[in-house]
Amino acid sequence: MTALLDILIVAFIIYRLLMMVRGSRGWRILLGLLVFAALMFLSDQLGLATLYWILEKAALLGPVALAILFLPELRQALEGLTKLTWVPDTIIEAGHEKNLDRASVEEVVGAVAEMARDRVGAIIVIETGGHLDEIASTGVMLNAKITTSLLGSIFYGQNPLHDGAVIVRGNNILAAACRLPLSESRIERNLHMRHRAALGVTEQNDVIAIVVSEEKGSIRVASEGKLQTIESSTALREFLIANSSPSEEPAPTRRTRRREKREEVQL
Repeated sequence: MTALLDILIVAFIIYRLLMMVRGSRGWRILLGLLVFAALMFLSDQLGLATLYWILEKAALLGPVALAILFLPELRQALEGLTKLTWVPDTIIEAGHEKNLDRASVEEVVGAVAEMARDRVGAIIVIETGGHLDEIASTGVMLNAKITTSLLGSIFYGQNPLHDGAVIVRGNNILAAACRLPLSESRIERNLHMRHRAALGVTEQNDVIAIVVSEEKGSIRVASEGKLQTIESSTALREFLIANSSPSEEPAPTRRTRRREKREEVQL
């Protein structure tokens, strides 16, 4: 009985660790560690003495390196111990949408098109993998249905919530006025803090960040730590459908096609 309890506890700890790094940079680090272990094993089996010696010496620094690399995740895990969240995430999230549906994509595209036209600065972060609960906690929780008017009003200059990022989970706006981690990567000189924040959050998490520049009215999308310029609302729509929406999407209606033409003119 004791042995069974021991196995269950260890299995639960491993499960929670995997859930903790899911959809974040921690997952990529974990894959890198598996590759490192595989290289070390192969070098030993193939008699590559020099390579094995280098990898073996590097492995001695493993515990310290892991503590540094997984510092944000470890902090989140320690904070989670005080919340007593013993119910698995798969049960809690059952029945909730994890992707944008076509209607929500249209609302986001419409809001971004209007803000680009009016040169209203904005940053919208859409969860596509892991959850941004820690980042959402730095802002104001909304849990409101995505609409073009709501997104536009949040980033309106006189709104107290405009200075920060909006976090989108499924078809809802989870939180607004959220603080994002800033990227240390080199970016173009004409790009500013919003773009650096968009890069930072996508470097560390499996998310998409849409940035609207208030200076030029340009639209850029960040994904996996890379920025790309979006030339039209059609391109933004296609990007969101391909990267954050279910694959089974109905064909665009005549009303949707008319709306696309109006947005193209606005951009």
